[in-house]
Amino acid sequence: MTRLFAMAGYVYQSAAAIILIFALSHLLPAAAYTSFSFTLASSQLLCVLTFEWLQLAGLRFLAAAREKEAARLRWSLFAAGLSSAGALVVIGSCASLASALPTGIIALGLGISVLQGLTDLYFLSVRLSDRLGIASFLLAFRATALLAGAAAGAAVSGTAEAALLGVSAGHALGLVAALAAYRTPLERVSLQTMLADWGDFSRYGMLAAAASVIHLSVPVLLRIIVIGRLGATGAGAGFSIALDLLQRPFWVLNAAIHTVSYPEVVNDFEHGTGAKSVQSARRMFEFMICTTLVLLGGLVGFIPDAARILVPHESLGGFLETAPAIAAFYFLHTHLQATIAVVPHLEKLATRLVLVAAGQLAIVVALSQVAASAGLSPRGVVNCASLATLATILVALGPTLRFEAFPRGSLVAQALVAAILIGSLGSMPTEPAAWLGGKIVIAALATAIIAWRGDFLMLTRRSDSQYP
Repeated sequence: MTRLFAMAGYVYQSAAAIILIFALSHLLPAAAYTSFSFTLASSQLLCVLTFEWLQLAGLRFLAAAREKEAARLRWSLFAAGLSSAGALVVIGSCASLASALPTGIIALGLGISVLQGLTDLYFLSVRLSDRLGIASFLLAFRATALLAGAAAGAAVSGTAEAALLGVSAGHALGLVAALAAYRTPLERVSLQTMLADWGDFSRYGMLAAAASVIHLSVPVLLRIIVIGRLGATGAGAGFSIALDLLQRPFWVLNAAIHTVSYPEVVNDFEHGTGAKSVQSARRMFEFMICTTLVLLGGLVGFIPDAARILVPHESLGGFLETAPAIAAFYFLHTHLQATIAVVPHLEKLATRLVLVAAGQLAIVVALSQVAASAGLSPRGVVNCASLATLATILVALGPTLRFEAFPRGSLVAQALVAAILIGSLGSMPTEPAAWLGGKIVIAALATAIIAWRGDFLMLTRRSDSQYP
């Protein structure tokens, strides 16, 4: 039941993010929305650059730690988080002196990065204290606060700065709520011990975080290439809305699956038998591949209908032209960044993660730039980025294949059929309302069948004998 609640919390978080994007696209002018979108994406990049090494190190080390050791590691982790936040503020403030961007935008971007990083770090510690239900509630609460804050700021002022201020307030409320809801056990350690822990964190976390930063840079640079051609127009805003909107469902679903399943996979890898470790990883791969396939089908099948209702008219053409291609790109990008990286993370092959990420970035930027220079449409540019990402996946498969945690082919095939079925619903009319209702019922039934066949919400209750 806790797993179901956790997944529901992540679905709510994704829905709130989607609603926020649509709301701001109506409340802000096209130029202001483009500025908001770019600043928010840049702040998230800074957040990953500053805090991701601690997120990854905390997830890898805390998930396998016993109670007393975990309390010590949390102290070192939080101390490192506060130190990283201070460094980001100092370095960012100095760098802003040479920037042409407005001071207010820079300050808000730095504030969002710090608040999001510290909040995510504390949420992680709550989850790894065996408080999955509380962590899920906190994520849903923060999503609500972000939606209310950003929408209120945009509605009152109609500027990107006001919307960003609302985002900052939402993260701050989430952190305060987390501190009030659960105090994670801590054990104060000496400076020498803390520095030793920081050394362990950095040796693994820094390289793994570098890979995450590079992966996150891919859609940012893709945005720059396309927007550089389209400019701050309705078509550019439509492309930005699609890039923002379609990233969120994949990101949230991936985060939900990692929150529910990855600690078990790490624990089995560190403390279980080889067979048990392979089975845990196999179940996680099945969860990730099948659910993202169904999600891709749902986006292709229903986003056009939602867009005609919710996307501003001046941005509709640019959105509809690029949305299916962007959905396919994020599907591949998510699996390169998350699924293909599971085994290298378990085996602490951090250097390999960086090389794979750098290879994707180089190929995507090169092909996308060539495509844009050749006059291809934004959809053609995104398709080139997808091909580059697929090629990187094929090259990076080695450790995963050697681990032999292969998902069941029959289950993946069923998920693919369900995704094609759901995606084909996009060709059906949405009026009268009975047609739309029928499409929703068909999609829900197909999704439920795949969830039942995979038993995705009850992974820890499955016996080993259920797997051939």
